Amino acid sequence: MPTKRRDIFSYFDDLIKQIEEEFEEMEREFFKAAEKGQVKTYGPYVYGFKVTLGPDGKPIVEEFGNVKRLGNRPLLSDEREPLVDVIEKEDTIRVVAEVPGVEKDNIKVKINGTNLIITANSQDKKYYKEVELPAPVDENSAKANYKNGVLEVILKKKESTAGKEIKIE
Repeated sequence: MPTKRRDIFSYFDDLIKQIEEEFEEMEREFFKAAEKGQVKTYGPYVYGFKVTLGPDGKPIVEEFGNVKRLGNRPLLSDEREPLVDVIEKEDTIRVVAEVPGVEKDNIKVKINGTNLIITANSQDKKYYKEVELPAPVDENSAKANYKNGVLEVILKKKESTAGKEIKIE
């Protein structure tokens, strides 16, 4: 007795019909909530990554945005993680962060050890990023400017010492 076999196209047709039905149900629920004034807005969601080459020539992939992963589920945050570049020179470290849509007065930059913490808040945009600096810096040397959505922080490295000899008593 031959068994009835479904071809792959029938399978995809059924799957697409099921997805359409789910979207139609979501649309009905949305309009019911809108009539009652109970519409909740979400987003915006920002997710991206940048790829750079490390000093060893291997690629480094860094994620940014306000969508993180918690296992295999997305974790959404009100705060976006801005795209940041750290440029190390012989005696300085330059940190460049993209924080568009906020005023200069709404940006705070703090140094905590070898971490630079950037916080920016406006009515509709929030940014937060902790940047690990590649070397200790002189906190008093920090200079920052903000123009066209780009924050630039320039820090002088602390002068390295060979260590201090400790006298034994």
